[in-house]
Amino acid sequence: MTASPFLGVETSLNGRRWMLRPGDERAALAISQRLELPEVVGRVLAARGVDLEAAQGFLNPTLRDLIPNPSVFAGMDDAAERLAVAIEGGERIAIFGDYDVDGATSSSLLVRYLRSLGADVRFYIPDRMKEGYGPNAQALLKLQQDGVSLAVTVDCGITAFEPLEQAEAAGLDVIVVDHHQAEPRLPAAVAVVNPKRLDCESGQGHLAAVGVAFMLCVATNRALRDGGFFLAGDRREPDLRQWLDIVALGTVCDVVPLTGLNRALVTQGLKVCAQRRNPGIAALAQVAGVKDRIDAYHLGFILGPRVNAGGRVGESDLGTRLLTTDSADEATALAMRLHEHNGLRQEIEAAVLAEAIEQVETTPTDAPMVFAHGQGWHPGVVGIVASRLKERYAMPACVLGVEGGVAKGSGRSVPGLDLGRVVIAAREAGILMAGGGHAMAAGFTVAEEKLPGFRDFVAERLRAQMDSGGITPTLELDGALDVSGASSDLVEMLARCGPYGAGNEEPRFVISHCRIAKADVVGSGHVRMFLSSSNGMGRLKAIAFRCVDGELGQTLLNGSGRVFHIAGTLRADTWQGRTEAQLVVDDASVA
Repeated sequence: MTASPFLGVETSLNGRRWMLRPGDERAALAISQRLELPEVVGRVLAARGVDLEAAQGFLNPTLRDLIPNPSVFAGMDDAAERLAVAIEGGERIAIFGDYDVDGATSSSLLVRYLRSLGADVRFYIPDRMKEGYGPNAQALLKLQQDGVSLAVTVDCGITAFEPLEQAEAAGLDVIVVDHHQAEPRLPAAVAVVNPKRLDCESGQGHLAAVGVAFMLCVATNRALRDGGFFLAGDRREPDLRQWLDIVALGTVCDVVPLTGLNRALVTQGLKVCAQRRNPGIAALAQVAGVKDRIDAYHLGFILGPRVNAGGRVGESDLGTRLLTTDSADEATALAMRLHEHNGLRQEIEAAVLAEAIEQVETTPTDAPMVFAHGQGWHPGVVGIVASRLKERYAMPACVLGVEGGVAKGSGRSVPGLDLGRVVIAAREAGILMAGGGHAMAAGFTVAEEKLPGFRDFVAERLRAQMDSGGITPTLELDGALDVSGASSDLVEMLARCGPYGAGNEEPRFVISHCRIAKADVVGSGHVRMFLSSSNGMGRLKAIAFRCVDGELGQTLLNGSGRVFHIAGTLRADTWQGRTEAQLVVDDASVA
């Protein structure tokens, strides 16, 4: 039996059905009473599967309670022993990373750790446009020619069979540290550490690569300690907690579930972020205008995109260089370059998005998806554009850039439609040159002449996944508040349930039966409002981003005198030393 829509909203201004997030009401009440929390906060915890017994630990996650024995990871002991031998023997070590934030942070963590031990270490990040993703034989063999005897691949390598076979044949030792889906066959390496190995029983498959790299540091510290390394001379065992800011950045930006060990890594990492001890993070926060205490939102939406920008449209190794420098001046210069690259990325993204929207809206179709492609569309932004189209049309979106007869693209899906399964089927059917992914996101490469066939294949398979009535987009909500209940005190209480992200979604509430006292347009198409209760009492600031051209934005701008239900997330807004609650609007409905 389908539950009734929350507040009776069957179709909102964004075309979504509102649903109350399910949760154990008795557990919610017990949590709020035992921990002396508002009932609404108890409900938020219960709706995320937290019971009374686990609530205290959820609100105060510690590494001591949540970090496992590194040996539970298949291959970890072998990896730590080989790395320890290289450190003790003064071997030249190379960290071979990926160009995204998880890759940059994984590389930076290992570089900083190895440097602290006096190791001879360097890093290599492949050029996204020229070399593509993952290890390539040419780069590995060049590292060997430069004196490297041990290479550690991070956030890549689990399916790099041919390059690693060539490295092995040349006598180069390789340790693979990855978190992507593994196949039954493992690559040629002295050790492969990946919680998604089919024979790994760690139960830590939710870790980002930087989390796996952190566990390698823990294991290597132990191997060195057991071997007496820290007893010689003035050697001191490094405190790994000092680098948790880097770990938190990579974990949040790779959108892995913020539960279990990830939750502890990010919570403790944010405490390190607050100190701004890493010159790169401090400089990036400064150029991005982050003046408040750094939180998970800043990592995911402000700092992360700038670290990513180097790999998307600039220089792939900029992020790792930023996070590994100890020079404040160099950090500032690198942060400025990344900031500029991010601005360029935004310009490219806006241009591609505009073309994609025009293409979608001038190509009538009854397909349960949107599909757009264009000559020269930058491969570094197609994934972001696909996300924007998915948000705009509330259905799966595939976007591809075509160059030299080959189209490379990304897709994003909605709950209930498994896009990754469709893409893998297309690859197995011989339609794609390459492709893979998971339920909500996928990547693919296809010959230009096969684009129509690929589009039709995806549409047909998605339609087959839908029931006869189709899939109505939904918006899950954590409850309703009145204007006066949306206070800065509540925002502070809700912050204790964070950090928020994948697996611990930020609470979303409805400000019910409210009026729009004032509304205007600010910035790049944002609608700023002041809300009051239906009787005109109270006041709450609200903002709806990038919506002025759509039905939501126009209805809010012209909503004077009407009563609304307005859904969104509550955030703290500080101005001139005064902190108030502000609603970041996701959706609305006329009451």
